[in-house]
Amino acid sequence: MEKTEFKFEDLKIYQRALDLVNIVYETCENFPNSENYNLTSQFKRASVSIALNIAEGSGDTDAQFNRFLQIALNSLKECVVCATIAERQNFIDSNRDILIREKLQELSKMITSLQKYLKKNTKN
Repeated sequence: MEKTEFKFEDLKIYQRALDLVNIVYETCENFPNSENYNLTSQFKRASVSIALNIAEGSGDTDAQFNRFLQIALNSLKECVVCATIAERQNFIDSNRDILIREKLQELSKMITSLQKYLKKNTKN
């Protein structure tokens, strides 16, 4: 039986969001158990939210997709804060923080570029 693929799964921005989820889950493995229902949970949920909102908005109108991308961007900002807290609490080292921030910055640029493109198309 052949695997069914959905159109949004081909989007580079969606693939990058999934890459971020992998990094966040891997990173959270090293957090103390006392953070399971605190920072670990929040960091994972925020990263997953990025991918979910990209997927959810992709099949809709440009205006609606833009709205979902804004929600994804807000979740991305949550990830920035989570990474900062993790470093300040010595749950991650500066190299891991840099890696996460680089992935977040790349994804942020992709989201904002796509938003600009969608807004331009909406006006035409």
